[in-house]
Amino acid sequence: MTVFIRRWASFLACIPFLSLSACGPKSQAPASEGSKPNARAATPPPVPAELWKEFSGERAFEHVRRQVECGARPAGSTALEKARELILAALKESGWFVELQNFTDSTPRGPKTFCNIIARFPESPGKTAPVSTQKAIVASHYDTKIFSTIEFVGANDAGSSTGALLELSRTLALDPAFASQFELVFFDGEEAVQQFTETDGLYGSRYYARELRDSGRSKQFRFGILWDMIGDRNLNITLPSDSPREMVQGLLSSSQALSVRQCFGILDRPLLDDHIPLNHVARIPCLDIIDFDYPAWHTADDTLDQLSPASLQTVGSVTLHYLKQLLP
Repeated sequence: MTVFIRRWASFLACIPFLSLSACGPKSQAPASEGSKPNARAATPPPVPAELWKEFSGERAFEHVRRQVECGARPAGSTALEKARELILAALKESGWFVELQNFTDSTPRGPKTFCNIIARFPESPGKTAPVSTQKAIVASHYDTKIFSTIEFVGANDAGSSTGALLELSRTLALDPAFASQFELVFFDGEEAVQQFTETDGLYGSRYYARELRDSGRSKQFRFGILWDMIGDRNLNITLPSDSPREMVQGLLSSSQALSVRQCFGILDRPLLDDHIPLNHVARIPCLDIIDFDYPAWHTADDTLDQLSPASLQTVGSVTLHYLKQLLP
């Protein structure tokens, strides 16, 4: 996760969005055999009344473990391809349709191919997932930062949010009508290839936001939520100071309702993260749920022992409770 403090106007004035063409499939249909959803029973089980209670921190942690076992996962690496296959398999198991959004961008180390993963859920069993029912985005990046001096496995950055998003996909699938209102996105290339600048970093979210804007689909979305570094065993969520006010109030109300208000606070400054292109390019208000009070950030110590299933449980449950208030 890359942090960079900027005035909004400065960011908008400086950041150039390149004209790119996607190499991968553009339709909502499954992009590969690995992305086809499993068939569900003809008679679905009853929908849980309190969906947030179904989110499992232990299950999320197991997904994090599998991501970390792939090793360092920078964009374009074999390890990231393996991590991507794990993501596709988990989404398939939960019944989601997947689009692989491939694209190429210029980097300080030459052209590089990236791959965003976009998941959508069908309104009815046996149907395909349209691209018109989604009202909200929940996202995470799944790449790790490149280091030449250390083995950076990124358990928290971004294993934690990736694992939690996969558990969220399973939980949402328990309520198909609710799930069909969401677009789950795993961004590639959040980390800078060299050093963060206006053009080095946020590759996946910048491309995704441009595609939403240019296709006109951005108008169908009411809001977005980004997860990043949410597994710290000493959880202290630091919502950026320039977050959408109503979204902050709603999330804090949900944390109060679930008796974990002490884990959520406001940072004294804005952060540059994958929510920025959604906010300012796609014009979709997006809240960055992040714990930037994390001493192991971008060090070799960002390992599984720094994380806790309880922290993943807290963020997942509070987010789901909040989502249920927004999209009942």
